[in-house]
Amino acid sequence: MGELADIFLKQQEAGAENINLVSPTIYTDKIVNAIKIARKKGLNLPIIYNTNGYERVETLKKLEGLIDVYLPDLKYYYDDLGIKYSKVQNYFEIATEAIKEMYRQVRAPQFDNRGMIIKGLIIRHLVLPNNIENTKQVLKWIKDNMDENVYVSVMTQYFPTYKANEYEEINRKINEVEYEEVENYIYELDIENGYMQDKPEENEEMYVPKWEY
Repeated sequence: MGELADIFLKQQEAGAENINLVSPTIYTDKIVNAIKIARKKGLNLPIIYNTNGYERVETLKKLEGLIDVYLPDLKYYYDDLGIKYSKVQNYFEIATEAIKEMYRQVRAPQFDNRGMIIKGLIIRHLVLPNNIENTKQVLKWIKDNMDENVYVSVMTQYFPTYKANEYEEINRKINEVEYEEVENYIYELDIENGYMQDKPEENEEMYVPKWEY
């Protein structure tokens, strides 16, 4: 824990904008103690909790007062998609309860004088091909259940990798018709702080590392 705290401080000394904790859940207890130690030693960077959204509320409560920015995914409205593509049960119920708890902790977004977020909640959603209704239901839930000052990032960068080619319906990028349908729906819902990625690029696959096992 002391070593992790020192890593946080070294990142601050090196000029980092924030401490971005990616998929950190299994290390929660160690992270909690490391942040407390680092804060006492002068850490003042925003702490970002970057997660797939499938979190227990009890775990998140341990982080209250320590995390500045929550960055969760909200992947699936339909639980059969969560089971099929991510092998998780009750994804929507668990993720939405977690997101409500995240918002309870950080509330309205705050920005520094450069416009960089230093406190708040940004919900991400990745659009899947042939699953536009899933995206619409996710966005509608956000509109109906979250405060309008919550930021929503709709990502269109999906392309099939790893075992995705085992599922014919998602074995491609989203097409222009799907992109425009989602874009129009965002406008229809009038999500005040919603934004959407540009249309998928042709060669995004080249940026994926060639992992060797």
